[in-house]
Amino acid sequence: MPIRTLIMGAAGRDFHNFNVFFRDNKDYEVVAFTATQIPDIEGRTYPVQLAGKLYPK
Repeated sequence: MPIRTLIMGAAGRDFHNFNVFFRDNKDYEVVAFTATQIPDIEGRTYPVQLAGKLYPK
């Protein structure tokens, strides 16, 4: 069973960490990012074309 994970970061570093380590890592399930520093982020989702095969939605 994968470890459910919350990625906390700032200014895009959180998304970079997801892309280089978590995206195709079956040992983790990323369930959320914190991104309050990005204006108008509420309700947005991570682009499916960047999310990788483990996150089709």
